[in-house]
Amino acid sequence: MKRIVILGAGESGAGAAVLAKKQGFDVFVSDMSAIKDRYKSMLDSHGIEWEELQHSEERILNADEIIKSPGIPDSAPVVSKAIEKGIHIISEIEFAGRYTNAKMICITGSNGKTTTTSLIYHIFKSAGYDAGLAGNIGRSLALQVAEEPHEYYIIELSSFQLDNMYDFRANIAILLNITPDHLDRYDNCMQNYVDAKMRIIRNQTAEDSFIYWNDDPIIKRELKKYDKKAIQYPFSELKEKGSIGYIEEGMYRLEKPTPFNMEQEQLSLTGRHNIYNSLAAGLASNIAGVKKDIIRQSLSNFPGVEHRLEKVCTVRGVKYVNDSKATNVDACWYALESMTTPTVLIIGGKDKGNDYTAIQDLVVEKCRALVYLGADNKKLHDFFDTLCREHGIEVRDTHSMKECMDACYRLAQPGDTVLLSPCCASFDLFKNMEDRGEQFKTLARNLI
Repeated sequence: MKRIVILGAGESGAGAAVLAKKQGFDVFVSDMSAIKDRYKSMLDSHGIEWEELQHSEERILNADEIIKSPGIPDSAPVVSKAIEKGIHIISEIEFAGRYTNAKMICITGSNGKTTTTSLIYHIFKSAGYDAGLAGNIGRSLALQVAEEPHEYYIIELSSFQLDNMYDFRANIAILLNITPDHLDRYDNCMQNYVDAKMRIIRNQTAEDSFIYWNDDPIIKRELKKYDKKAIQYPFSELKEKGSIGYIEEGMYRLEKPTPFNMEQEQLSLTGRHNIYNSLAAGLASNIAGVKKDIIRQSLSNFPGVEHRLEKVCTVRGVKYVNDSKATNVDACWYALESMTTPTVLIIGGKDKGNDYTAIQDLVVEKCRALVYLGADNKKLHDFFDTLCREHGIEVRDTHSMKECMDACYRLAQPGDTVLLSPCCASFDLFKNMEDRGEQFKTLARNLI
């Protein structure tokens, strides 16, 4: 019996274990952290052996294949030893793809993945399609393949998931953009990160579709290196040579595979970044054969994504906006660019090799104050303090969400916006990005 070891017992790992057990493998799950009770129950109910708070090398390095959680780097000691032994290491998505013939709509990019993925899922469900939501959001793809198979899967893919995918094929691949992110995980080498993102088109055939942002200089450069077999559907904010989706004279237009248009002001998502997300989602839905009236209706009534420019409340005339998903500089740029009022910007967290140069002009243009929120804010002080003094922008240093919100309450004036758009990962002070956003929302609403 072939032995499969799963490293990490979160949503993806537990799901992969269930599918592996169903397919007849000898399965063992190992997690260096404590495993959540619901995943322990899931593993126990399927008779799957597991361990927590350790990696027992003698039970891991005898694997025929390892399924690794995307959060575990190759530099982890047990992973390094597995690589040295020549054990094949794959992702949950790669493994799940072996056991389904469903159509895969896969979305990646440095920014906009979750919104675009959620919007496509919203359109497909509105059209009555049998679709599952998976990847970085939704339930484990492997668990759905094992217990709740669908005809379509809408999958948000991070660069970490793409790293360990080899034979998996996206029927519709969407590449939204490539900007610096997670460089700490890629030896601070941008090309390594770019190469990971480009794996989205790996294994595509002439029967498949590739949707991408035509204005992205990195994507345009990289595409010249690849033998692109899939049908290409480039999009851009404005009509350019070769673009299939674009905005023209206030109209949202798709040229192929069937012509489609609607008034831009009918789109439920606002801001430049959301134009790109809406174009990509519309193209994917059009390619999949969703009826035009459903696409139009769904683009108009999509409620948006939690923790992405989420309007929380208004207190004393001050708006509070939760953009906790902005874990890189480019995402913060889009958030600031969309601001129409003086802004108190909350920034900081676990730095991922960030270069804040891209947002400094917008900080000067849009911000009344910066509130640093992190365990260590030295890099923010070094970059922004002099700039802020020169332009009369106030700065506060905080190390908890309570301290941060107290500072924002004192700094903001009626008509302002308090924007949580941190540029950084959350793991220095919070469990995750969601925890950071939830704390912000709770404290903001308690101000009422």
